[in-house]
Amino acid sequence: MADAERADGGGPAGSRRAVGQRTWAPLLAVCAGYFMVILDVTIINVAVPVVGRDLGASLTGIQWITDGYTLVFAGLLLTGGALGDRRGNRRVFCTGVAVFTAASAGCALAPSTAVLIAARLVEGLGAALIVPGSLALLQQAYPDPAARSRAFGLWGSMAGIAASAGPLLGGLLVSTVGWRWVFLINLPVGALCLVLTLRHVGASPRHPNRALDWPAQIAVVAAVALLTTALNEAGRRGWSDPAVLTAAGLSVAAVAAFAARERWARSPVLPLGLLRSRALSGGAAIGLLFNFAFYGMVFTASLDFQHQRGYGALGTGLALFPAVAMTMFASALSGRLARRTGHRPLVVSGMLLAAAGLAGWAAAGTDPAYPLLVVPMMAAGFGTSFALTGATTTVMSAAPAAYGGTASALFNTTRQIGSAAGVALGGTLLATAAGYGEGVRVSMAVGALAYLTAAVLGRLCVPAPTPAGRIADRRSDG
Repeated sequence: MADAERADGGGPAGSRRAVGQRTWAPLLAVCAGYFMVILDVTIINVAVPVVGRDLGASLTGIQWITDGYTLVFAGLLLTGGALGDRRGNRRVFCTGVAVFTAASAGCALAPSTAVLIAARLVEGLGAALIVPGSLALLQQAYPDPAARSRAFGLWGSMAGIAASAGPLLGGLLVSTVGWRWVFLINLPVGALCLVLTLRHVGASPRHPNRALDWPAQIAVVAAVALLTTALNEAGRRGWSDPAVLTAAGLSVAAVAAFAARERWARSPVLPLGLLRSRALSGGAAIGLLFNFAFYGMVFTASLDFQHQRGYGALGTGLALFPAVAMTMFASALSGRLARRTGHRPLVVSGMLLAAAGLAGWAAAGTDPAYPLLVVPMMAAGFGTSFALTGATTTVMSAAPAAYGGTASALFNTTRQIGSAAGVALGGTLLATAAGYGEGVRVSMAVGALAYLTAAVLGRLCVPAPTPAGRIADRRSDG
């Protein structure tokens, strides 16, 4: 059997894929793992001020508890995608779930800030193995374009559900049984994900002759880590500090080294030919921008609600609920509408709505009453998730099937770089602005600009639907 057709074990791959195409069990299995990863992004935002007080962490330490996870997640996503294409996405996905679950137990037992950050780094490794496989496995399980669009929409909705559940669940756990349960909650979810995946997700094709380009992987990790370090340390040291400038310069050098390596490598981790696709590279850039804006907003708002307004952990979760609750159905709605309108108008309108929301927050001043923030938060949350399905489908549809894991990894790498940069820059603005309220206001204005840029890219890079594609989608709905 050819290398490209080898399965990652566990029985006849073809029969399992056939079963998967007729049921929603593969979607449920894959989304359980993705839910766990995204829950860990949002649940920590409410818990981290309490964790910081309990462990005696500084503001920089608090940023690293949040960003340590994200930077490893972002830095190793391309590695996870390449491993999935080489070893089989199901095998790598299950390995990631096991690593993530074990690391969550380590976070829950951490006696100090340093140990917690180290365990969060290992969690990021597990997440980097989970996420590329999640989209690749859905692409494999649902080859029909209409079914795949629905699956991607529900995958995006799972992110919304996890995002909306995170602050409330985090606040409830911190207020009752303690912050360590923020991590212990991952254990049953991880176990359920493993069981469902092994039972219901078909074995994946493997490409064992595709070598892993370790120099390129190291360059990606270095670029992400150095950029995040520069943004985090700028809040403590200042933007002109030599260490900050050195980290930023080395990050640029690492990106240049990665590009040079990929240009000449025999088996590049990210073939530069893929980036020549305007849809793929533009969709990835859109993902970076809306994650930067949304997660930067959630992080700075969480600190503002607790430090300046005196809300407790549960109160902060409730205060953030208007933003994250809108994500629960916006992705599913956009998945259904896209079969009639195409993805371009949904991505553009979602980004414009989100930009209006954060611009409204910035315009409300340095100490606005909470009711004035409800509509801006709802607009940002809805607009972000409304664009997610379109950006996801654009990237995955532009990539050859053999590079499904790599395309998924690229998209999620840029998204997590955006998240890390948004959190880091938000913390830096809070630390360096004239006042806490001014830092929040500037952070929201920067987020609004990012959303506007994403709207422009959506207009330029997301393909318009063809009449034939619309007819086929309508027939499949019937």
